[in-house]
Amino acid sequence: MATVFQGLGATAAITAAANPLDSNKLLLSSRRSFPGKKTSLVVVRCDGSLNLNTGSSAGARRLDQLVTNAVATKADAAAASSASKPGHELLLFEALREGLEEEMDRDNRVCVMGEDVGHYGGSYKVTRGLADKFGDLRVLDTPIAENAFTGMGIGAAMTGLRPIVEGMNMGFLLLAFNQISNNCGMLHYTSGGQFTIPIVIRGPGGVGRQLGAEHSQRLESYFQSIPGIQMVACSTPYNAKGLMKAAIRSENPVILFEHVLLYNLKERIPDEEYICNLEEAEMVRPGEHITILTYSRMRYHVMQAAKTLVNKGYDPEVIDIRSLKPFDLHTIGNSVKKTHRVLIVEECMRTGGIGASLTAAINENFIDYLDAPIMCLSSQDVPTPYAGTLEEFTIVQPAQIVTAVEQLCQ
Repeated sequence: MATVFQGLGATAAITAAANPLDSNKLLLSSRRSFPGKKTSLVVVRCDGSLNLNTGSSAGARRLDQLVTNAVATKADAAAASSASKPGHELLLFEALREGLEEEMDRDNRVCVMGEDVGHYGGSYKVTRGLADKFGDLRVLDTPIAENAFTGMGIGAAMTGLRPIVEGMNMGFLLLAFNQISNNCGMLHYTSGGQFTIPIVIRGPGGVGRQLGAEHSQRLESYFQSIPGIQMVACSTPYNAKGLMKAAIRSENPVILFEHVLLYNLKERIPDEEYICNLEEAEMVRPGEHITILTYSRMRYHVMQAAKTLVNKGYDPEVIDIRSLKPFDLHTIGNSVKKTHRVLIVEECMRTGGIGASLTAAINENFIDYLDAPIMCLSSQDVPTPYAGTLEEFTIVQPAQIVTAVEQLCQ
């Protein structure tokens, strides 16, 4: 492997010398095709409109119910305007790939490694086509050995490359926790500043569709306590691409969390180049009565609840925090000073989760502006069940958000 990266480094150096240098479509289908069964396609756009292509009306009703529970809708007004906006439409996984490809074109030091990232294109096709374009040295298939290839990526970053390490599932990266904690986050400090670690560690996580406990983990809080690590979570195609590009350009190690159920969200993004600030939250919906802080998939559950809340006379302000470490306390603080009430909605576990850290940060900095205690809605502290009905009970649903806002605004 050392030889591989020596060759890669040399190639990057030679090429560099010559060339100086801030939603939606869900595909719900069975993993297997059975005789006599028709497949179904569900398209959910950012405006909330549905297009069902099913073999029966019963199937359409089931899929309609599933989509409503999976990804909530935004304002209806977006439907008319989305088609006329400039730019091009991409699914979230395509936006990640576009950002990755642009950075690989821009900087020959950028490389990708992980299981099946090469000619297979990655488990969710984020790297599809990159091996054909950039070759096997820059898009490197690895053995099933997370601790080994994560450590290899960290070493590559120390030598001047800018690797992107893909975990096929975020749960698998627990096998690389030693490398991420003791090396990735600390080497800049322990080397006295002699090394920077410009590495991106990314992959899918979160509660999917009956993927079972081991494949439904939310590991944000696991990595949050590691010194020297930045963490961001994408939630739309726009910020997925912008955060990917910003993470690759950062001199710090960045963990990019992607939700397994958001890969097929569709959105129109600009044709021109852009990046998102790694430390900046996104104002999703301005409001006056209460601040709702959320991220990743829960952004859409919150926006679905917001429609109900508006109909009930409430005016919630919704912020996608995006940066899980560090928190954007400027944006959050300005909102708290305006609304004086805070609700945190997350898919992470309640004990020791992102919401617990965010609650502490707000209490430490803005407690004098609060008119009510902070409320946090989190997933239950249980392994995620395989059964679909039980799986839904373990995570926050829009009705719970509505009830919490009504209690806080009494």
